[in-house]
Amino acid sequence: MDSGGREASAAGAGKVACAAWIRRRDEKAAAARVFAAYGRAGAAGSPPALEVLGFDAKECALSPELLARAVLEEGGAGDAPRGIAVHPAGDELVCATAKGCRLFKLIFEEFSVRIIPRDAPPLESVGPQKCLAFSTDGAKFAIGGEDGRLRIFHWPSMSVLLDEPKAHKSFRDMDISLDSEFLVSTSTDGSARIWKIEEGTPLVNLTRSSDEKIECCRFSRDGMKPFLFCTVAKGSKFVTVVWNISDWKRIGYKRLLGKPISTLSVSLDGKYLALGSHDGDFCAVNVKKMEVSHWSKKAHLGSPVTSIEFCPTERVVISTSNQWGAELTKLNVPADWKEWQLWLVLLALFLASAALFYMFYEHSDSFWNFPMGRNQPAKP
Repeated sequence: MDSGGREASAAGAGKVACAAWIRRRDEKAAAARVFAAYGRAGAAGSPPALEVLGFDAKECALSPELLARAVLEEGGAGDAPRGIAVHPAGDELVCATAKGCRLFKLIFEEFSVRIIPRDAPPLESVGPQKCLAFSTDGAKFAIGGEDGRLRIFHWPSMSVLLDEPKAHKSFRDMDISLDSEFLVSTSTDGSARIWKIEEGTPLVNLTRSSDEKIECCRFSRDGMKPFLFCTVAKGSKFVTVVWNISDWKRIGYKRLLGKPISTLSVSLDGKYLALGSHDGDFCAVNVKKMEVSHWSKKAHLGSPVTSIEFCPTERVVISTSNQWGAELTKLNVPADWKEWQLWLVLLALFLASAALFYMFYEHSDSFWNFPMGRNQPAKP
């Protein structure tokens, strides 16, 4: 990585087309290990590939050396990667390509990572997919194609739960709720639908006026009252609208980025939203206040931001674009309290309380220093 956080690549290597974070919990380690997965497009003399890099939380940087690499197609750039979905357990990932989806097993060792291709016939011949996502519990996997077809699979059996060929004209965006109960999908024609995952049926179409287009969508993830965030374009106005998922009615809206929005993302703890624009800017929004907390101007100068992925442990994001590849950015937002810091504050409060009690006891009035037994004074 250079000082600006842009990807470093070998001579002749293609640009990073998509990226995702991998959070791997290790029983031996106190904290989770974090890695980044890159889907790199092919170039002259370099086939498309899937790469895994380490992440240094102290330096907020990715390792310059690859930990693992898997070639997607030998001798050409035909099967280019388009998106990556990582299983919540961190031991599997699915890479969407121009031909279908590829499944890979991740094996983590002390100083290395291995990527092992796995056979997944139900995923391999589905054609180009625009959206792919695992449910939070890891028991479901959904893909939405350029042909407008929605497929939901049980995981890891890959048995089909839903196969709807005419879900949309063509998929624009998709997300799964925190409780894994609902799926929201948007179309290139501006419509949006809510699906009941376990039943495999459409539940409701989100209401919109004739001149509105619902584009990007994400469910809230803070574990409090659940909401649905969608970016809506209405003529020259671009706003973020909030829906209540109990009755699927609009609660309100706010103009945040103020320009055409190309992608929307939410942090793992649900505290921040990220919105990317078609001219290469992106911002991070405090969900509680619905105010912009961070701006990155010209992060992908003149090129639409295709994805923004929040790091699961730090206030860091990876953003991608077709022209500039991947960019690592540390967000300029207030630092979060760490668990050890909370325990330190509690310990300090306990010690302070003990010290105050001791001082009060030593310098208190006669109630605390009341003489006992024979030392009691006689009555006048």
